[in-house]
Amino acid sequence: MGKVKIGFVLILLIICGSVLSQGKDTSKRISDSLKNRDSRVDSLKETEQEILKQQEQNKQDSIIKAGIQEKMAEYSEDSQKKAELEQKLREIESADSIKKAAQLLKIQKLKEKARGFPVVLMRDTLMEIYTKLGSFEPHDRAATINNRLKQLYDNDFFYPDSLRIDKSETTDDIFYSGIILMSVTDMDALWLNKTRDELSKEYVNKIKDAVVKVREDNSFVNRLKRFGLALLTLIGLYVLVKGIFVLFNRITEYIIARKDKYLTGISIKDFKLLNQEQSMKVVQIALKFLRFFVILLALYLSLPVLFSIFPVTKSYAGILIGWVINPAKLILNTTLNYLPNLFTIIIIFVFTRYAIKAVKYFANEIAEGRLSLGTFHKDWAMPTFQIIKFIMYALMFVVIFPYLPGSSSPAFQGVSVFLGILVSFGSSSSIANIMAGLVITYMRPFKIGDRIMIGDVTGDVIEKTLLVTRLRTIKNEDITVPNSLVLSGHTTNYSTNSKDTGLIVHTTVTIGYDVPWKKMHEVLIESAGRTDLLLKDPKPFVLQTSLDDFYVSYQINAYTHDANKQAKIYSDLHQNIQDVCNENQIEIMSPHYKALRDGNLVTIPAEYLPKDYKIPPFNIKEEKGL
Repeated sequence: MGKVKIGFVLILLIICGSVLSQGKDTSKRISDSLKNRDSRVDSLKETEQEILKQQEQNKQDSIIKAGIQEKMAEYSEDSQKKAELEQKLREIESADSIKKAAQLLKIQKLKEKARGFPVVLMRDTLMEIYTKLGSFEPHDRAATINNRLKQLYDNDFFYPDSLRIDKSETTDDIFYSGIILMSVTDMDALWLNKTRDELSKEYVNKIKDAVVKVREDNSFVNRLKRFGLALLTLIGLYVLVKGIFVLFNRITEYIIARKDKYLTGISIKDFKLLNQEQSMKVVQIALKFLRFFVILLALYLSLPVLFSIFPVTKSYAGILIGWVINPAKLILNTTLNYLPNLFTIIIIFVFTRYAIKAVKYFANEIAEGRLSLGTFHKDWAMPTFQIIKFIMYALMFVVIFPYLPGSSSPAFQGVSVFLGILVSFGSSSSIANIMAGLVITYMRPFKIGDRIMIGDVTGDVIEKTLLVTRLRTIKNEDITVPNSLVLSGHTTNYSTNSKDTGLIVHTTVTIGYDVPWKKMHEVLIESAGRTDLLLKDPKPFVLQTSLDDFYVSYQINAYTHDANKQAKIYSDLHQNIQDVCNENQIEIMSPHYKALRDGNLVTIPAEYLPKDYKIPPFNIKEEKGL
């Protein structure tokens, strides 16, 4: 509350300073106005000289017109002579009208550049002086009138009805008690497009009303009333601020007492964003900021009320209110003017959303196989839908762009171009991957679930996007491959024909020439027959892929429908090849080692050997004579 009391003291000091500086502000404004002596004064002088010459000509024309009218009276019976005089009179009047229009046009052009010198009484501008009078320049005239009005204001015995107008040939002088307050010239009247008589009466009424009003406003009784109103306003503001503090304290206590009911924390799905204690701190901070804002708003709105009490500061009240009302009006008018564009954007957005939903419905029907479009494959449905969706949203943005607020401003357009350049340079690789993803989609080299090999990576396809392809290996490793790399290399698909004709799995074993090839064929075919997941029909077959120096390469080939289980199939096949070879006394070993062996145990497991099998002895040959 100490800060609030300091604020009240500051407001009181502002008010007192404003009242005491009344005379200073007035003289300062007059002084600032007197400094406007520039080239526009020279232009005004030239124009005044021209207009004065025209006025002299107008006077001469008036004398001529009077003479013509007298002659017309003399020739009342001579119709021809009278018609000639009437024609001459019309020509003079027409010339006067043209001259008057030219004068007004010159003054109008001069008004666009010229600025008048204000006549001010206690911060109230009564009139502005644009023209000179004799040797007095406009600023000298304004300063003289200001001083005489100040004397008139200071006259304790001022009587409004004592103001009078004395007319002369060239001016209308406004008098008070024998003192000329100001003179009104034909040039003044012409400048404001009025007659001299009209302008003189208007100035008399303004001076009378202004002096009376200012004297009433600054009377001792009125000053006491204003100070009383200001004091009541400050007391009311103090009570209001204190009530705001009490209100927010009650709200805080109410929330704390019922925090178990209202503050249970904030969660986003399974993530706990804020617990109860953190939520309470957030609410308390929000209430403090709201209380500060409400107090600041109350103080701000009280200033126009205080300023409007005193005449000296009344103009500031309008300024302070304008700082709030003008932006509010601007925002409201901008919002109301933007409503048609907003409705257009909403209609375009809703139409696009429902159009996309319609396309998605047909895409789902094609993907599920319930709708067929000739050679259009069902696995193309969802990727095609994503492309159409992107294009429709892009078109929607292009259509609504002109309706966005500020879209026509250079700043908005510059930011749009800058973002476009950033996207273009920063997404070149992404665009390459997207284009590759589109090509892969319609090439259909693989689909989700296929066992494929990309480069040296083998796995099952678990995800296809426009940017990447994801594989899962037999070791449960997820590998992400950019689509541009997929398209630039070669891809092996093991699953494409596995369900129809079957995938051929194959493995090679090398056996020495001592084993008959027919026997070896039988052994390998039997091994394949014992292997689960390998088909009996079509039958497995053996290929002899090479005849090397010490052995023959035999390749067993067998069909399977389970391309995704190759690891298990190969493992079982290799086990069965070992078992069947051992059962048939065929050693799977290096022929080099077998040829050099003498007196060593064979590599066949003991359970596969005959019961009477003996380890062969070493062969020793003795030559006589050694």
